[in-house]
Amino acid sequence: MSDKKTLFINNIEVEFTDEKTVLEVIRNNGFDVPTFCHRPDLTQYGACRMCIVEQEGRGIQASCTMPPRAGIKIQTNSDKVRKIRKTILELLLANHKRECLTCEKSGNCELQKYAAEYGITDIRFPKLEEKDYLPIDNFNPSIVRDPSKCILCGACVRACSEFQGHSVLGFVNRGSNTVVSPMNGRYLSQVDCVFCGQCQSVCPTGALSIKSDIDRAWELINNKEKKVVIQFAPSVRVAFGEEFNLEAGENTIGKIYAAARRLGFDLIFDTNFSADLTIMEEANEFVGRLTKGENLPLFTSCCPAWVRYVETQHPELINHLSTCKSPQGMLSPVVKEFLPNYYEGYTKENIAVISVMPCTAKKYEAIREQLFGETDIVLTTQEFAKMIKAAGIDFKKLKDEKADSPFGLYTGAGTIFGASGGVAEAAVRTAYNMVTGEELSNIDITPLRGVDAESRTKDMIVDIKGTQVKVRVVSTLKEAEKSLQELIAGKSDYHILEVMACPGGCVNGGGQPTSCLDSKIKEKRAQGLYEEDKNLELRKSHTNPDIIKLYDECLGGKPGSEKAHHLLHTSYTDKFKGSYKDIK
Repeated sequence: MSDKKTLFINNIEVEFTDEKTVLEVIRNNGFDVPTFCHRPDLTQYGACRMCIVEQEGRGIQASCTMPPRAGIKIQTNSDKVRKIRKTILELLLANHKRECLTCEKSGNCELQKYAAEYGITDIRFPKLEEKDYLPIDNFNPSIVRDPSKCILCGACVRACSEFQGHSVLGFVNRGSNTVVSPMNGRYLSQVDCVFCGQCQSVCPTGALSIKSDIDRAWELINNKEKKVVIQFAPSVRVAFGEEFNLEAGENTIGKIYAAARRLGFDLIFDTNFSADLTIMEEANEFVGRLTKGENLPLFTSCCPAWVRYVETQHPELINHLSTCKSPQGMLSPVVKEFLPNYYEGYTKENIAVISVMPCTAKKYEAIREQLFGETDIVLTTQEFAKMIKAAGIDFKKLKDEKADSPFGLYTGAGTIFGASGGVAEAAVRTAYNMVTGEELSNIDITPLRGVDAESRTKDMIVDIKGTQVKVRVVSTLKEAEKSLQELIAGKSDYHILEVMACPGGCVNGGGQPTSCLDSKIKEKRAQGLYEEDKNLELRKSHTNPDIIKLYDECLGGKPGSEKAHHLLHTSYTDKFKGSYKDIK
């Protein structure tokens, strides 16, 4: 028996099944209505009222909170509906800081888009005066908050609460004085923000945006005294094309390398290489802890938002964090320390490293006191795309090129770092070899994969020659907190805890092209990573010949050596109760 029912949209009979709202039915049947507050991965809110429709017999309704019922008749563009939407837009624009040409989100702003679509050329209401502008919060390395551009849709508040369980942002004051702000009007740098950037990812305007380092990058590129090296994170390759109207998940890394050379970078390397390096160190560290039975479970340390969360919320668990630097954190010092051995004219002093990351928290990581000066500038995927556009490079027409040696060769294990579960899967592939001296027969560890909302916590047991190793993978800090509470209560039985703060992992990072309107985009991006892994000849970090060579020639011959530990490992700081002196 079919579960399909029908209703009418604009006089056309359409089917629906398990859709929870009329908005979903509308969008699944070739129509659309504007929204500001609606985000598929967040709870329904019904604040902005832009999604209103007219239901026969019941009048105006908000489609994002309205359950579908068989036989109802909906008009999405009646005169009444359009007049109300235009009035809403006028009211929002009247109370909005309208500096569109110089706004960071110009061209990618939903308020700007709908104002153009609805032909708003004149606003009947008093304009927000400059004297009424609220102070801008740009006193952190990752996110700029401009409250005068906020339309109170609440998406950022829900993202912070529902993804991270953190509630750094909230509604303050009442009535016309309501603003979204950290508690007591503090700056983001004065509270326990982890700088994941999910708030700005769901923001429909320029109220929250990525702090740009583009001008600093151009200055470095044009500095003739510097040799500027660039590295690209795993998940950038499967999201970058979206900025140039290519499909989500399409691997454009060859074009990215080519674009970087045309921008003037001296050498192009790949963070996938140092992801392999991270696995060598982290797998070795895990085997040592497992053998000794100390500081288990091992917490992965690749996600700087997660690391900061542990430091600020659970410093008593710091000893569980892997001491391994992230792939970004490893490649930068390796490049500065050893590149002069391979290229004439390069010195430790004249090398500058720029990294392109999917993550706004990586900007924070680069200024951590333990890592300061190793990575010179962090650009997000969005920022690097802007540089290519500004340089007049036709990205689609570029021919694929390769990265430079000796830090450009990578395995599939390095690639899958960009998806939730990828770090743990890569580590298991190599840890198995370190313990047994044999290769894992089936290296596709599918139970650890999945980036949708239902896959935010995954458990599996890996049998390493009779030793049962339980691996847990979580994405979002809200889910991570549940595992930490198990550990604190003495109820945990897992040995490895992989945490990525962004839903689905780095493929959905705060610096990636906006994906908040389509929850399937992160799945397409993850699939692109797994496709590259499947098609690469080398799929395990310990089989990367350039990694083996680096250990033999520069890192004391093996993972965990004194030289490797000095260069590739780090320490952490108790930041509980608001010690934020590390943020400038």
